[in-house]
Amino acid sequence: MSLAIVHSRAQVGVDAPPVTVEAHLANGLPSMALVGLPETAVKESKDRVRSALLNAGFDFPARRITLNLAPADLPKDGGRFDLAIAMGILAASGQVPESALADLECLGELALSGALRPVQGVLPAALAARAAGRRLVVPRANAEEASLASGLEILAVDHLLELVAHCAGQTPLAPFASQGLLRQIAPYPDLAEVQGQAAAKRALLIAASGSHNLLFSGPPGTGKTLLASRLPGLLPALTESEALEVAAIHSVASHEPLRCWPQRPFRHPHHSASGPALVGGGSRPQPGEITLAHQGVLFLDELPEFDRKVLEVLREPLESGHIVIARARDKIRFPARFQLVAAMNPCPCGYLGDPSGRCRCSPEQIQRYRGKLSGPLLDRIDLHLTVAREATALQGTAGDGSNSATLAAVVAAARQRQIERQGCANAFLDLPGLRQHCRLDSEDACWLETACERLGLSLRAAHRVMKVARTLADLEGEPNIGRAHLAEALQYRPAAGA
Repeated sequence: MSLAIVHSRAQVGVDAPPVTVEAHLANGLPSMALVGLPETAVKESKDRVRSALLNAGFDFPARRITLNLAPADLPKDGGRFDLAIAMGILAASGQVPESALADLECLGELALSGALRPVQGVLPAALAARAAGRRLVVPRANAEEASLASGLEILAVDHLLELVAHCAGQTPLAPFASQGLLRQIAPYPDLAEVQGQAAAKRALLIAASGSHNLLFSGPPGTGKTLLASRLPGLLPALTESEALEVAAIHSVASHEPLRCWPQRPFRHPHHSASGPALVGGGSRPQPGEITLAHQGVLFLDELPEFDRKVLEVLREPLESGHIVIARARDKIRFPARFQLVAAMNPCPCGYLGDPSGRCRCSPEQIQRYRGKLSGPLLDRIDLHLTVAREATALQGTAGDGSNSATLAAVVAAARQRQIERQGCANAFLDLPGLRQHCRLDSEDACWLETACERLGLSLRAAHRVMKVARTLADLEGEPNIGRAHLAEALQYRPAAGA
């Protein structure tokens, strides 16, 4: 038969839309045409496929070959279509039975020898192939990653000849059996290693329980970074669907195999990061730090040292939980439901308010330094805490007995109450959910309104106070928000202009 069809998958953001590779052999001068909106790497596959077929001992048809990657309006890039193109040519020329390809989806880049090289974005393709009810053929280096999509039959291939022998019925391939190499969970740093800082540990407990954003402010050496790195160890374990979301993002973003799955990510970009590095971008849009921190923690140390324009791009994702990268040809939507933890010094030298009195910053310098952070961005941070210097105790730690395992159990119980009540963490409540689950009696509502007016808080800040108060009530197992919960929540909000 002179026409063959092979199924494959493209990569668009974190999605894997289906692509049908159609190979047609016609009479005429020998040539090969590739159509279907291919990018440069896909156009070069013609030469890779020709050499791979010849070096593997197959006959390359001396006919007019037309290869169509459908749908025609979907851009295709990368070497992921090499294997599908090669199998299409072999099936169209009668060297492989086409019926054996009907329930297969093929991904893989071909070396000139016919060996298969790994490609990016295999896990989203595996999830899509499972939903379509087909088997997936991938390079062996990608098989462990693809096996995260449970219930999918995977054929791991090292060379083109192996797949051809399987399709011809000569040497059938056994379904790939996962070795569990990606399911090795590494322990998070323990909060018990942090000396003192009881107030900061309390703030971490509240932030973890309700998925609230958190800002630490204090002199250098007070443990702000140390505290922030302990937050992932307090968060509840990822569900199966959340873990697959995280793994799919990292599959798209890196050639490196996934490690320590399933764990919440902790991203710590340097303050010199650009806007596209933080939110994603490029001519071929790739996920940025906020997407790589999806379902995890994004830690921004030395917050005022970031460019103000870079920080402002965080405002919409903090509210919506996703980022849309707009290009002339298309719009790519990346998930970005992350928990922001930031740290900063109180002044340029860092020692404002220190008992040593070493700060020499002028009021103008302090105002200019703090002015790098906009009010709308600070409004979106639920918990603001000043971290004071603790007494130096080099001989061991004078801890309060709290450790990550103990607090994680408290966080899990509080988060479970929220899931059963409203289906999400308190920080993600929308306005209808806020009105339904954060109700106040008339006296407490009037008290909170008066307090917000005196502090000069915006309506958004007032809503976030109510969400934090709801989390405090959940930590105590209380069904209703009380005055004490509101009072403690207000302590984490700075007055306007402070």
